[in-house]
Amino acid sequence: MKLTLIRHTSLQIEAGICYGQSDIDVAESFASESASTQAKLTAIKFDAVYSSPLQRCVKLAEALNLGDIAVDTRLMELNFGDWELRAWDDIPRDMFDAWGHDYANKAPPNGETFSQLQQRGIHFLTEMLTKHAGEHIVIISHGGMIRALLAHVLNMELKGLFRFTIDYGSVTQLDFNGTISKVLFVNL
Repeated sequence: MKLTLIRHTSLQIEAGICYGQSDIDVAESFASESASTQAKLTAIKFDAVYSSPLQRCVKLAEALNLGDIAVDTRLMELNFGDWELRAWDDIPRDMFDAWGHDYANKAPPNGETFSQLQQRGIHFLTEMLTKHAGEHIVIISHGGMIRALLAHVLNMELKGLFRFTIDYGSVTQLDFNGTISKVLFVNL
């Protein structure tokens, strides 16, 4: 199975706000950003299209017009709990630092850990490997989920997640051929 991962386009929210699973709309630049993403996908035919249910992903999936869209909650961004829609600078520094030093195992208050997010992604991926063996599927999701899936494929600790740049509207591609998994490219 070949898997193409697309991050949603930029959002209509002030910089410096933690938004995670909050259902934020796309920015005014959506038309040009989605056209730019579409250009990266020319000549690729997908056998299935999956999207996070958040509107920023569904709108991009619809604009790309790649086929019927199956929405799956497992593809959502990290749940930041009580930090959702708060300015990062307003989160008490000691709490943020404690989370930042072990985000794989520590959750924001009433949120989830990156390990939990990754487990959602792995569960989805395992199902897709059976359901779509030999096919090429596309997922429209979030930076956190894309990073977590990359870490899984590379057998990498979650602590290194933010070594990957995953831009808005970027395309990343993975290949699962038998027991060998490859990262074909990241952040195109």
